[in-house]
Amino acid sequence: MEVRARAPGKIILAGEHAVVHGSTAVAASIDLYTYASLYFPPLSDNDDTLKLQLKDLDLEFSWSVGKLQKAFPAGSGCIPLSPTACSPESFRIIAALVKEHNIPEAKIGLAAGVTAFLWLYTCIIGFKPAKVNITSELPLGSGLGSSASFCVSLSAVFIALSGCVNLDLNNKGWFMFVDSELELVNKWAFEGERLIHGKPSGIDNTVSTFGNIIKFRSGALTRIKSSMLLKMLITNTKVGRNTKALVASVSERKIRHPDAMTAVFTAVDSISNKLATIIESPAVGELDITEKEVLLEELMEMNQGLLQCMGVSHTSIETVIRTTLKYKLSTKLTGAGGGGCVLTLLPTILSKTIVDKVKSELESCGFQCLTAVIGGNGLEICFGGSS
Repeated sequence: MEVRARAPGKIILAGEHAVVHGSTAVAASIDLYTYASLYFPPLSDNDDTLKLQLKDLDLEFSWSVGKLQKAFPAGSGCIPLSPTACSPESFRIIAALVKEHNIPEAKIGLAAGVTAFLWLYTCIIGFKPAKVNITSELPLGSGLGSSASFCVSLSAVFIALSGCVNLDLNNKGWFMFVDSELELVNKWAFEGERLIHGKPSGIDNTVSTFGNIIKFRSGALTRIKSSMLLKMLITNTKVGRNTKALVASVSERKIRHPDAMTAVFTAVDSISNKLATIIESPAVGELDITEKEVLLEELMEMNQGLLQCMGVSHTSIETVIRTTLKYKLSTKLTGAGGGGCVLTLLPTILSKTIVDKVKSELESCGFQCLTAVIGGNGLEICFGGSS
């Protein structure tokens, strides 16, 4: 038996950075996914190995199940209904197991992901031979929630075959867990995110699990549903950035200019709330949708201007803005800024010819272009297939 899961990535539509200072932000799922599959070999295979295949990176990691059992204290593992933080002792054990694979220091993010995999697997499944495959449509480390969708998809396939939830194994096609099962997946995914990022907000894994759109402020998350189909061009500038340093730079700017920056954050809060209201309110007919898209474009432009005031834009981001502006399209950065990814709203009346021209120009600058529908379904799973 094989189970597969797909978990979407995410974008920040409005409110990045300002949310750290008490403003509202809005995040949405995108129809670009990380896929995970879990397969238990038959006993007749006499296979005592746990394998993790990262197909996009052409990498495989494996451990003897017997060795895993010896490494962990007696009674460890198999607690699928009790999402648990990784203790310092367990972290040391897993770190040693990961270190055996000689992952270069330059790929510390990869090591953290493998660490999260081992913690989630041993906690939810226990010590059992299996093959796990991962593929993704999301560029790594670009602010589109790739690590969260990795943790969500892993948690889902593990929980699906852990025996702790009642699922119809004959179900055909992709389907969704019920809310209580999604909550369980989300909690485990958050523990995986903690091993990768240290102190995640929980926003990325929540969007990836439940999908749609989430409004958040001061730790409070509100799930909202879009009444309109929104399509975005996502441009990956491929410029790396230091999120922690960018967040710190905004805080330092607030210290130097408290009144001005407080006004900036207040304006961002207003933009986020207005954007959420527009997306959530019913749209009647094509004219209404077009009018709403115009309002969203204006809000995106204002938000980008305020992000520039915070000092988190970048020459690569400005290049994308100038290019899309030639076609009268609205663009803003998403996430930390300083590079990373940039969003451009694609109105429903925009022709494919124009979209192709924009993509061609951006790709000639060395950027990667992806199109995505926002606010769709979250985590989905399916049964069947073979290894």
